[in-house]
This record gives sequence, C-alpha cells and structure tokens, in this order.
Amino acid sequence: MKVTLAISVLAALAAAPAPAAEFTPNQKDEIGAIVKDYLVSHPEALREAIDAMDKHEKELEAEARQKVVADQSGVLFASSHQAVVGNPKGGATLVEFFDYNCHYCKGALPDIARLMQNDPNLKVVLKDFPVLGPGSVEAAQVASAVRNQLTGEKFWQYHQKLLGMHGPVGKAEALAVAKELGVDMDRLEKDMANPDVRDGIEETLRTADELQINGTPSFVVGQEVVVGAVGYDELKNKIDSVHKCGRAVC
Repeated sequence: MKVTLAISVLAALAAAPAPAAEFTPNQKDEIGAIVKDYLVSHPEALREAIDAMDKHEKELEAEARQKVVADQSGVLFASSHQAVVGNPKGGATLVEFFDYNCHYCKGALPDIARLMQNDPNLKVVLKDFPVLGPGSVEAAQVASAVRNQLTGEKFWQYHQKLLGMHGPVGKAEALAVAKELGVDMDRLEKDMANPDVRDGIEETLRTADELQINGTPSFVVGQEVVVGAVGYDELKNKIDSVHKCGRAVC
C-alpha cells in the first residue's frame, strides 16, 4: 500500500501546478516519511533515477557536441583565430587542440607531420589550447601574433620548432623561434598586445568546453572527438574514412 501511495505522491508532486506551500506541516511530514520509507525499502529506485539523470545529461552533452562539430562554417573549422596547415581546401579536416608544453602533443607531432606528408588532400587546423600554466598561455599569445606574419607552411615550420623544443616553453622560447624564422619583432610585440590575441585564446577555450575537451592533445575528425595521442594508424583510419564516406567510421 505504501509503495503505491509513494509512487502516486511522487507523480503528483511532479505534475501538480500547485506550490508545495499549500500542504500543511503535518501533510509535508507524512509525505516526507512515505517517500523516505519507499526509498529506504527500494534503493534500486534511487539508483535507477541517478542512472536516468546521468544518461539524460550525457545525451544533452552529446547533442551540444554534435552541434559544434556539424557546423562546418563555425568557429571549430572556420575561425579567424586558428592556424591552417596542409591543404586548406582538403577533402578531410583534422582539428588538433594542443599545448606547447604538452609532452603527449610533442609525441604526436611526428604523426601529424606524417599524415600531412602522406595525404595531400588533408587540411589540419591547429587550436592553441594553453591549459598547462602561464608559460603555455605566453607561448600561445606569441604564436597567435606570429600567425599575422607566418601562414601555411611557414607557420607549420614555426609550430614544429616550438612544439619540438625540449624543456618548458614560454614567451622567451616562442619569441626566439619567431626571431630565428625572420619575423618582424617590433610588429610582433604590437600584435601581441592586440585584444584579438586574447579573444582567440578565449574562443578556443569556449569551443573546447562545448566539446567537453579538457586535455591535450585532442582531435576532431569526421565530426568525431578523439581524446589523447592515439597514434598515426588510428588517426589515418579515421581520415581515410572521411575521404571515403564523410564520417570517421563508414
């Protein structure tokens, strides 16, 4: 009897437009006791409710993620605050979220280079995602300003040199590589102070949050998010599938 009544009360509370304040204190105590007794006697109901809530939240997150990856003209693929290397008109796109101080990003760098070398129809979008401290933010600020002078293959050279460095990377290291590649340093200092640099980094942080990305390296290929340095073969298989059928898995 109590189980049936508890279910009825829970359903009524969920559906009724009247506020709970209309119940008397005694009624509230009785309802609370019934609900508590039911949950104590049937703990599986609470687990089922938590599982259902978790499933619903994951579905909402997946929907939000799909909106971002499905928008080919959106900031994920077509932002002005990003570097594009490889073939800018490639038939498949690989987006990488990286940090210049990320050990695993450094390890993945040869894989990205090999993918570009072996696939002339691949577009690679580099998203500077500085999550490993102040030095990473400084390096991202310099690299963002460098993009005003170096694009395409020239920026790829800069990116490889900076990401391939041993030891911590910060402003000094990023400036040294820029100078080595012939960047106008006076112009670079002015560009670094432009609010556009900060706006670009904040945009990438927001995009990563929308995709539930919280670590580097992370990739987007064929509307699929791939977290971690998964290696050349896995990325190549997904890219080949995009060329074949437009999806990471055909």
